[in-house]
Amino acid sequence: MYAQASPFSPRHQRPNNAYTRVGLETEVHDASPHRLIALLFDGLFANLAQAEGAMLGGQRELKTQALMRVVRILDEGLKAGLNMEEGGELALQLHGVYSFCTVRITHANLRDDLEALREVRRILTPVREAWGQITPAIDRATDQAAAA
Repeated sequence: MYAQASPFSPRHQRPNNAYTRVGLETEVHDASPHRLIALLFDGLFANLAQAEGAMLGGQRELKTQALMRVVRILDEGLKAGLNMEEGGELALQLHGVYSFCTVRITHANLRDDLEALREVRRILTPVREAWGQITPAIDRATDQAAAA
């Protein structure tokens, strides 16, 4: 959907070209709150994939670094971005889902549990897809507000 790499992608997947990096930084700086969450999901899934590949390849350090980024995205990005006061039951449920995923990622890292990684991907894929589906509704609301 989005051509540029997430700033939360593993280093080897981030652009090396200075102009591309500036473009990505500009995108993040100018991004709507909705787009920022989409970037967090992009980075999270890229790091899950990297961790799985590293786990299969026996690259423990790479696996650990990728999973540490996943935990940071979950805790410092997705959970921290929830509005617990106004988000109601949905925010509470998402907080619980993100907390559970953090525990499973920690377990996967400690035990080299590939199934735990895949479980997190299965749990978060519908959340990511649902987030992507609300983009048109947000765009329509923004367009209507600008036209008024």
